[in-house]
Amino acid sequence: MKIKKKHKKELKRFTEYFISGGVWFWSGYILIVTLDGPLKEQFGDVQGLFLANFIGNAVGITLNFILERYWVFKTNQPTKLFIATRRYIIYTALNAFGLNFLILQGLETYAGLGPEIGQFIASAFFTGWNYFWYKAYVFKGLDKKHSPKKVKLKFVRHHA
Repeated sequence: MKIKKKHKKELKRFTEYFISGGVWFWSGYILIVTLDGPLKEQFGDVQGLFLANFIGNAVGITLNFILERYWVFKTNQPTKLFIATRRYIIYTALNAFGLNFLILQGLETYAGLGPEIGQFIASAFFTGWNYFWYKAYVFKGLDKKHSPKKVKLKFVRHHA
């Protein structure tokens, strides 16, 4: 069975997305797990976990944005950098900082799982969730109706 060109392109994009997500995950994971204990000792359990999550994800998110914008979701008609950055910040603030923290806190409180395991569970959820939203909203290229128009000049020779 031959894979269609469109499907090959999407499979390539998903692979690139998976790699850039790995950069976010591993950089964030290492920082969250490393900082969790010391920050909990200094600030308490909830605040320590929040700060570890914030710092780890801030580093991972920065690296991820660069890879997603300029490699994974690069298009011929990209959105302006300001627009993509604004969308990414809003989307990511709600998900990486808000939802991820709630997932980690919930797993720790109700299942007894620390961030060492909880971050793997959260990332499994976010793999599909983020791909959909990055493609459909955050890094979506310009619509054709908003794209600059190509002007074709037609030269007509007039014979006298």
